[in-house]
Amino acid sequence: MSHTLRVDWPNCKAHGICAQMLPEVVSLDQWGFPIVHGPVTHEVLELAKSTVKACPTLALRLTQPPPRH
Repeated sequence: MSHTLRVDWPNCKAHGICAQMLPEVVSLDQWGFPIVHGPVTHEVLELAKSTVKACPTLALRLTQPPPRH
């Protein structure tokens, strides 16, 4: 199961740290704002958690997938 990286657009100020720390999932558009390209896989989950904590404007969060029944 994969997590999803979400951007809080009003808080994002295009610092670009997320793309530097997590290029497997995030790149930047022409203005420096993040583009999330896909889910956060188990292989990069710990790095994604560190990236969320490193965001200077707290504009990132990880959401967990719904539980399977």
